[in-house]
Amino acid sequence: MESNPLVISDQERLQLLYERFRDVCLVEKEVWTEIYMPRQTEKGMVLTNQHECYEVMIDDEAVEDALEANISLGSKALGAAIQEYKDHITFRKK
Repeated sequence: MESNPLVISDQERLQLLYERFRDVCLVEKEVWTEIYMPRQTEKGMVLTNQHECYEVMIDDEAVEDALEANISLGSKALGAAIQEYKDHITFRKK
């Protein structure tokens, strides 16, 4: 994994980002390169109207094509494809 502090490596946060990525791709009917998540806070109230933007980076065009092909097959198929190719998908906080 890159040493860039903006590249997300926390496994719990990554799982949430993979799920959000899947949901956004299903809604938009294409591989989306930008997703939004509620702002992460260490403690206190979580304000759901404040979001953080993440850039989705896919390092292989064949992986992007495979993800695109799985969108029409539904949530489970796309989720399985994302898990299969997750080493090629990174999220960078903007």
